Amino acid sequence: MPMPAPRGPVSAALAELLLDLDGPAEPLSAAVAAHRSPVLDDEDAQLTLTMLYELHLRGIRGVDDRAEWDLRLLEVRGELEQRLESELNALIGPIEDPDDVVEALFQASADDDGPPLAAFLARSGTVDQFRELVIHRSLNQLREADVHTLGIPRLGGAPKAALIEVQSDEYGGGRLDYMHATLWADLMRGMDLDSGYAAYIDSIPAPTLAAVNTLSYFGLHRGRVRELVGHLCMVETTSSLPSRQYSRGLRRLGFGRPVRLFFDEHVEADAVHEQLVVREVAGALGDTPDGRIGLLRGALTCLAVERLAAQHIWAAWEAGRSSLRVGSAR
Repeated sequence: MPMPAPRGPVSAALAELLLDLDGPAEPLSAAVAAHRSPVLDDEDAQLTLTMLYELHLRGIRGVDDRAEWDLRLLEVRGELEQRLESELNALIGPIEDPDDVVEALFQASADDDGPPLAAFLARSGTVDQFRELVIHRSLNQLREADVHTLGIPRLGGAPKAALIEVQSDEYGGGRLDYMHATLWADLMRGMDLDSGYAAYIDSIPAPTLAAVNTLSYFGLHRGRVRELVGHLCMVETTSSLPSRQYSRGLRRLGFGRPVRLFFDEHVEADAVHEQLVVREVAGALGDTPDGRIGLLRGALTCLAVERLAAQHIWAAWEAGRSSLRVGSAR
């Protein structure tokens, strides 16, 4: 990831420390302690979390790899994660044991009623609006499957085997040209966008970063593996139909098959994946009340943060303005 432009005192102090790990951590600790705003929709806090999580994923350009396990940074991350978790729990409310977690997961995806972005782009969205959506999704899609794959070493037996089957498809069955991240990069280039990893980090607003960071939070904590699987269940069960609409929108706008291939692939693949993930992975992990609640918590949290990100985009478009951070594109 390119080093992002700071969005406030916390991310500014973090960037300074990342570029000089031998420097003092007090300015960063003080900035976090002074930060009193809710973190879920805060640009400064969400960018800070994105940078801290990236240290465990692709890394940040110019930052020493020692930063990944720097105890000072882990302490800051833990403080922000406590606030994030508290706000996420308040967002979805208390969860009761669903008894039949498979039925509950399918019902949760069926009840999802976020803004109609896919239908709008299929019928009447502009090329510029489609490009905006692609930029919003680029940070996650250019590393598609990587964070969910962190669940594999934390599982065993049948759930592990089923998750491996799903993730293998995400990586193109070993074919680089069919890796879903590759297909997304092809989509971006076909729409005259920069397909470099995190190239648009300065343009992506807090609501979208919050959705990405929620996934990273689940993926980087072994104790959240059921939330991670519940999150994946919602990604798979809510992807197939919108992908068909996005492909239709690209066709209406004159884009050929190479640009549409990412969405065309997800129409078919995710219809299969949803059955595997919900029935074979989540179904097997939901053998206790805590397990079922964790799976459902991950699912509902995924839907909630994705809805907030979509609502941000929809509100901007209804107001006739860009949903990206204006003037921040590289």
